[in-house]
Amino acid sequence: MAQGDAELEARLAEQDEFEPSEEFVAQANVSDPDIYEEFEENWPDCWERAAEMLDWDEAYDEVLDDSNPPFYEWFTGGELNACYNCVDRHVENGDKNRVAIKWEGEHGETRTYTYQDLYREVNEFAAALRAQGVEEDDVVTLYMPMIPELPVAMLACARIGAPHNVVFAGFSADALATRMNAADSRFLVTCDGYYRRGDPLDHLDKANEGLDGVDHGVDATVVVDRLGDDGFGHDLKGNQHDWDDLLDEQSGERVAPVERDAEDMLFLMYTSGTTGQPKGVKHTTGGYLSYATWTSHAVLDIEREDTYWCSADIGWITGHSYIVYGPLALGSTTVMYEGTPDFPNRDRMWELVEKYAVDVFYTAPTAIRAFMKWGSKFPESRDLSSLRLLGTVGEPINPRAWKWYYEHIGNEECPVVDTWWQTETGGMMVTTLPGVKNMKPGSAGPPLPGIDAQIVDTDGDEVEPGRAGYLTVNKPWPGMLRTLYDNDERYVSEYWAEYSDTDSDDPDDWVYFPEDGAKVDDDGYVTVLGRVDDVLNVSGHRLGTMEIESAIVGVEGVAEAAVVGGDHEVKGEAVYAYVITEDGYEEGPDLRARIIEGVEDAIGPIARPEQVVFTPELPKTRSGKIMRRLLEDVANGAELGDTSTLRNPEVVEEIAAKVRTQAD
Repeated sequence: MAQGDAELEARLAEQDEFEPSEEFVAQANVSDPDIYEEFEENWPDCWERAAEMLDWDEAYDEVLDDSNPPFYEWFTGGELNACYNCVDRHVENGDKNRVAIKWEGEHGETRTYTYQDLYREVNEFAAALRAQGVEEDDVVTLYMPMIPELPVAMLACARIGAPHNVVFAGFSADALATRMNAADSRFLVTCDGYYRRGDPLDHLDKANEGLDGVDHGVDATVVVDRLGDDGFGHDLKGNQHDWDDLLDEQSGERVAPVERDAEDMLFLMYTSGTTGQPKGVKHTTGGYLSYATWTSHAVLDIEREDTYWCSADIGWITGHSYIVYGPLALGSTTVMYEGTPDFPNRDRMWELVEKYAVDVFYTAPTAIRAFMKWGSKFPESRDLSSLRLLGTVGEPINPRAWKWYYEHIGNEECPVVDTWWQTETGGMMVTTLPGVKNMKPGSAGPPLPGIDAQIVDTDGDEVEPGRAGYLTVNKPWPGMLRTLYDNDERYVSEYWAEYSDTDSDDPDDWVYFPEDGAKVDDDGYVTVLGRVDDVLNVSGHRLGTMEIESAIVGVEGVAEAAVVGGDHEVKGEAVYAYVITEDGYEEGPDLRARIIEGVEDAIGPIARPEQVVFTPELPKTRSGKIMRRLLEDVANGAELGDTSTLRNPEVVEEIAAKVRTQAD
């Protein structure tokens, strides 16, 4: 098996349990505990509940066609348009003056789009794309930061049936070229630049460098003028066009939304792959949109009247599903923010929650750990009483950070939904329904209704409660990826081959493997232990990094920790811990001793850190994920790998110098 011969072990003790308030349950979108049984008994027809949240141009014939696993098809025969469902129907239903998008720039400038404003600009840009030669099924690449033109462009593409391919603005020119080449994309929408921590960044120069690497050439590029007088003086080339000029040319134009088959591609999203070549994850119109809409409604409890803020970047799947498609399909108000959480001040996020009276806030554990490090005085300085629900996404959250979030942001009144899912799943898979289930800090929760997730050992057999194993999904779901773009073979080998009988035509013989370790408790709650790659093999014991990191952050004075394995002559691998302290706490032997004691108490002597390294920062990608590979290089004294994707590359050498000093 790919995971190795030894089974993954779970050692961290069970956590506390919290109930949602009676007031929350009374108003929750989903509050009937029987929903789990109902979905199980009526599967797959249970997913009609999601499909019925959309308007269809042509009714579907069948909920699920599973005749060719793992190439499942959902809502076959149905036709619809994603843009119509996110924009037009709200205008037609009398909500044209409801705010669709509230945008805040880094310097405090704001823009507000009602659904009527969004309808007008999406139509004009859809007409502009057509005027540039974009036809149905052409892939349009969007290389843009968090500005309103990004969701406008996404919806315009969806309107004319042109799949969009969003590339995170922080990615390099080479990454842009690689993704445009892989998608055979001949159209690009980008901008001149954007702001980061007060300074303008030249984005068009990077985009032009990427365009030089596109093998098949580019028919047209559209450039948004974000910087104005702070721009870098770029002249647009012959096939490059200014966004505002194009909209002026198409002023007042209306484009009829194209009827798309439920299985037609809505967008591509490239994600990292084990071979080094990005994988083009293909999501389709009917299944993806219905799933993003239903989970926004059921898990995030979003209502039409809500102001909702997901702090992710639209360059990632979280932004696609839970900034753009889910909230807008529900007709709610979605908040977009251009800047960073601590600029110009560390209360920036809470200032915006207060300013916009945000009802639902969805963010990443890495951000929560930063808030915790900075201290509770910042959220306490703002009025957060509008909040009704909190959520986390992107990685497992340790219990201490969960409780801090619950107490200092939610005032112990807001349920916290800890959501596990992936780019490939399209939407949430394992989490609590906040109006139905209790919360257990550190545990994502049970699989959602209709999701058949199991924890298995290396032989594919379910493990006993309390044991660790590997997370699998045993039935298809509407939001799932359909394949990898132009690579069906890789789709099967990367996601289905590990536990499936790949020669079988029986869908019961096919199992999706997301490559995450996990454990399950007696109540069916799943605790995700991290990627299979994030497992340490200490003296023959396979330990998940998440559990060790949770034990470390459970020590008073610790804000964040990252754990990796370093080579060890006796143990095979030893635990190396990189630790950030909370404000007001000193690094030193006393705290180091308490950390080691905390790990031994929570997990056992087998997980005792070989070395505890204090650092002001951890190496993180621009999406906020810890780059453990570089920390492994430091632990092993190896040559440092590529740091170009980091937002703070200088910190790696600083950490390496500390490790060398401690070794001496």
